[in-house]
Amino acid sequence: MSESTIESILEEKRLFQPPEQFSQAAHIKSIDQYKELYEKARTDPEGFWAELAETELDWFQKWDKVLDWQPPFAKWFVNGKINISYNCLDRHLTTWRRNKAALIWEGEPGDSRTLTYAQLHREVCQMANVFKQLGVQKGDRVGIYMPMIPEAAIAMLACARIGAPHTVVFGGFSADALKNRLVDASAKLVVTADGGWRKDAIVPLKEQVDKALTAGAPTVENVLVVKRTAQEIHMESGRDHWWHDLQKGASGECPAEPMDSEDMLFILYTSGTTGKPKGVVHTTGGYNLYTHVTNKWAFDLQDTDVYWCTADVGWITGHSYIVYGPLSNGATSLMYEGAPRASNPGCLWDVVEKYGVTIFYTAPTAIRALMKMGEEHPNSRNLTSLRLLGTVGEPINP
Repeated sequence: MSESTIESILEEKRLFQPPEQFSQAAHIKSIDQYKELYEKARTDPEGFWAELAETELDWFQKWDKVLDWQPPFAKWFVNGKINISYNCLDRHLTTWRRNKAALIWEGEPGDSRTLTYAQLHREVCQMANVFKQLGVQKGDRVGIYMPMIPEAAIAMLACARIGAPHTVVFGGFSADALKNRLVDASAKLVVTADGGWRKDAIVPLKEQVDKALTAGAPTVENVLVVKRTAQEIHMESGRDHWWHDLQKGASGECPAEPMDSEDMLFILYTSGTTGKPKGVVHTTGGYNLYTHVTNKWAFDLQDTDVYWCTADVGWITGHSYIVYGPLSNGATSLMYEGAPRASNPGCLWDVVEKYGVTIFYTAPTAIRALMKMGEEHPNSRNLTSLRLLGTVGEPINP
């Protein structure tokens, strides 16, 4: 299906009109309104989620059945056709959000970059075309082993655009852990960087990729490398390619592949701390809706917000609440490469002050670390922009 065909479907049919009963769902102001919404979800869950899917997302083809529930297996929006990269990017380009900041990025050394929705769309399309050039087809798996840089989100969205499931491996994992996940996923391509900055030191990511492939990941045919830290690295002829070299000649247009709602979007592996890592498959339609709605409602996302989730993209929180949830909502999502460190224990508060962050979402582990560093660091910055704080991962101690 060509991009012009998809556009004409959405323009001419506009598949769905927002039902009145859910149009204010994100703007609940009282417990009574919340209880009313809760009761709708409790008494008619399929109708509840169907109407949200209609109002919140763009579909290429409507589903035949909302839920096919064969315990313990559930299929959502059966035979519906959708693309999460389209919902995160393309549909915003026909609105004023085209020139709105989609991603704000701050590197640990202090370098920064901002990508509007139009710019992010172009770079995602370029990388989708690069992936195709490297032989990646719909259904092929792509391993992503990256620092917290914009190219990590671009790679994820490019995979989703062409229907190639990604598996993001946390950049702090060892070469052996990376190898095991690449083997299990039968990854065809690995996207990485020469390195990333973390607590004033370079994390040698490409070196770990080389070790992983030497140890045995036979399905990997190509490695795409972002130049981030610029130290000398090994580049194997024929296998390894620089991101910037291939990006130069790539078209900025790539139609989003219509995906079945139940097509695989990504595999994310458990940490492996309690046994062999297990690959958890997330499919497309239900995940898109869930991350969109929970991000919108839990964080009261407004168009004026600068929203910052401090997680790493290697974890599910990073997938859902740095990339897919915020961008599907047309929000401005902030990414930060570094961490509090001896040279700058107040770096998180510097970022809040610099960009006027309004929503700050972090982990209890980070909160405990910040407490140990002392109140003088936040107290010495202007944090008046903050309007909402969130935490996730475990119960927070008193």
